[in-house]
Amino acid sequence: MIEVICNDRLGKKIRVKCLEDDTVGDFKKLVASQIGTSYDKIILKKGYTTFKDHITLADYEIHNGMSLELYYA
Repeated sequence: MIEVICNDRLGKKIRVKCLEDDTVGDFKKLVASQIGTSYDKIILKKGYTTFKDHITLADYEIHNGMSLELYYA
């Protein structure tokens, strides 16, 4: 179990507990349930990399305590 921090730079910073084997799409659903928005309107980025829904968090080397940028489409 890992904890990932998502920051939307508008004052919302949430901590999400998930597994490294979860896909980005599954992770978006966990984030959406905490912030109360639709998961398909969420875009996750780190630097210039936009994460694709079908790839796992472990493949993107997302580990415990990492921070991701949260954008809305």
